[in-house]
Amino acid sequence: MVLEGLGQSLRNAIKKLANASHIDQKLVKEVVKDIQRALLQADVNVKLVLQMTKELEQRALTEKPPAGMSSREHVIRIVYEELVKIIGKPKEIPAKPQRILMVGLYGQGKTTTSGKLAKDLHKRGMKVGLVATDVHRPAAYDQLSQIGKKINVPVFGDPKEKSAVKIAKRALKEFEGYDVLIFDTSGRHSLERDLIQEIKDVAKTVDAESKILVLDAQTGQQAGPQAKAFHDAVGLTGVILTKLDGTAKGGGALSAIAETGAPISYIGVGEHLEDLEKFEPDRFISRLLGMGDIKSLIESASEVMDEEKAEELTKKMMSGKFSLKEMYEQMEMLQGMGPLKKLAAMIPGLGDKIGEQDMEKTQERLARWRVIMDSMTDFELENPKEIKSSRVSRIARGSGTSPRDVRELLKQYNNSRKAMKGFMGNRKMRRQLMKQMKGSGFEQEE
Repeated sequence: MVLEGLGQSLRNAIKKLANASHIDQKLVKEVVKDIQRALLQADVNVKLVLQMTKELEQRALTEKPPAGMSSREHVIRIVYEELVKIIGKPKEIPAKPQRILMVGLYGQGKTTTSGKLAKDLHKRGMKVGLVATDVHRPAAYDQLSQIGKKINVPVFGDPKEKSAVKIAKRALKEFEGYDVLIFDTSGRHSLERDLIQEIKDVAKTVDAESKILVLDAQTGQQAGPQAKAFHDAVGLTGVILTKLDGTAKGGGALSAIAETGAPISYIGVGEHLEDLEKFEPDRFISRLLGMGDIKSLIESASEVMDEEKAEELTKKMMSGKFSLKEMYEQMEMLQGMGPLKKLAAMIPGLGDKIGEQDMEKTQERLARWRVIMDSMTDFELENPKEIKSSRVSRIARGSGTSPRDVRELLKQYNNSRKAMKGFMGNRKMRRQLMKQMKGSGFEQEE
């Protein structure tokens, strides 16, 4: 999970509030100290931490809860709002015709992030071209070319050319008629005058509308001065923070960048080219506090689900139909939405309850169950009750698993079927689900 250590510390502080019989000054001060400690350990600026927690304490002790909200819920809400506030406002890179300049020092993940951004904009309907204008790092062009092949986006560059401006000019002609051009620029190990001048020249040549700084989250509070230096040089329109999956200093980088006024557009949460998330402080903090992110979960689902198929599956389940076929379809959809650990963080309270090893075992079990079901006939998938001993043995042989694995799958199916049956008998729960499904594209008549 993103910033796992900070998230765990903050969740522990929140639990004190959630489990308290009543909220008093002593508890508020204790929780404030816990939050201070958590933020400081995550490398957030001391002055910012003190300022934020002072405001938090004052609000928690003086503000009255709105109608219908308990004191506990109100204080938790204040913690959430104050954490969102210190990160600042985001700014998405829009899917529209533009030229994008990617800047940053060596080792920040600039070239990979250029590919991630290209994939994101391509997915949003843009015709995208990548340009390798890093004329100093020998493998820069080859790396970008390999990324381009993986995401089916063309790459222009010339490893023999030593002028970044000349490559940029040629790229403008080569990619005439393209919606978006992304220019991966040179970096250095530190901010040097000739690097800044080269970036300025390329920016002027291509008339870049978006100037994006790529920063490694491990930079911590030093992210602030770097962001400011690049911002002063080219006028940044956004920042992409990379390697935010678990780094201790990520909190410092987030808050330091926010102080410069350069908005964070995306965060990199993994090594794969799809591991780029639009940065939204409210969602980010919600997941950090273990409150989940149902909106992101629905969006992830809509990207991989066929809407008609998902609606048909929902209707079947609502009508009480739940065979192994429906279970298989559910698992296919879940598999397409990404790693279980990432999904668990989006579900309120779940990410904190499932440990790392448990998630890995569950992921392996789901994969094994799919293989087992692939070895079943349509009759068996539709009629799980008919799978007796002889069929269990045949399915195990065909799937390369053991009879015990097959029986484990059947046991899980029976548990799921019973849970579904119990749910269908609870009208209140059904109405709550229907309410959640409105707006997600799967509306039903009850």
